[in-house]
Amino acid sequence: MEFSYLLRGFIIGFSIAAPVGPIGILCIRATLANGRLAGFVSGLGAASADAIYGCIAGFGLTFISNLLVTHSVGLRLGGGLFLCYLGVKTAIAPPANLKLTSETRTPKTLAKHYFSILFLTLTNPLTILSFVTIFAGLGLARATGGYLSAGVLVFGVFLGSGTWWFLLSSSVSWFRHKLTPTGLTWINRLAGIVIIALGLVALLGVRG
Repeated sequence: MEFSYLLRGFIIGFSIAAPVGPIGILCIRATLANGRLAGFVSGLGAASADAIYGCIAGFGLTFISNLLVTHSVGLRLGGGLFLCYLGVKTAIAPPANLKLTSETRTPKTLAKHYFSILFLTLTNPLTILSFVTIFAGLGLARATGGYLSAGVLVFGVFLGSGTWWFLLSSSVSWFRHKLTPTGLTWINRLAGIVIIALGLVALLGVRG
């Protein structure tokens, strides 16, 4: 019984993480610039946010979900501005040393990757709406198995999302060794432009 909740949570987490948006672009860029570990840790930030939202949906915490939706404008504004900032920073960043150094693996650097992606994912109110809709559609909201089933479901979401980010960072890491500093410079510029555009889309959505 609990395994079925774990499996469904895994599928939900993997499916929600898989579409490549601004978070995916940032994780790809982190992998190319600082290696697979940095990209994977960035992805874990997104997986943690997915687990938090999965927890809200799975345990039926309607007060929190309603609060997030009520303040969706402020959240989108903060997320959009932060995306624009990261986009500019990425576009003008010099090409990283393609040879990994101890500096790219320090706890401080990895924590920066983790918390920046965690913040960005949490500021997207559409994420909680996606979880609530999926959980309700599958009859998983306030799972009949009680808190244990809900907890297993949320753990499955984290595992599914984390698995996607591991696969993505591992795949991108393979191409990293084929890049030149010039190629990485152009990737920085293109990624920065895309991230800025996505940030502007988020800010325009605030007006709507």
